[in-house]
Amino acid sequence: MNKAVHDVVRSLHGSISAEHGIGQLKRDELIATAPPMAIELMRRVKTAFDPAGIMNPGKVI
Repeated sequence: MNKAVHDVVRSLHGSISAEHGIGQLKRDELIATAPPMAIELMRRVKTAFDPAGIMNPGKVI
């Protein structure tokens, strides 16, 4: 089911997101569907709020 949904998302040039953030299970889908600049901006926002990387350590964004 996930593959079917994600294939449709990609075909429509959409993206996967969640209010609580993207975890490790959806990392590859986010990277496959989001523009590189969007990924960079998400990482910068996370770093701005958590420069020491102590909140939700080891997560992508």
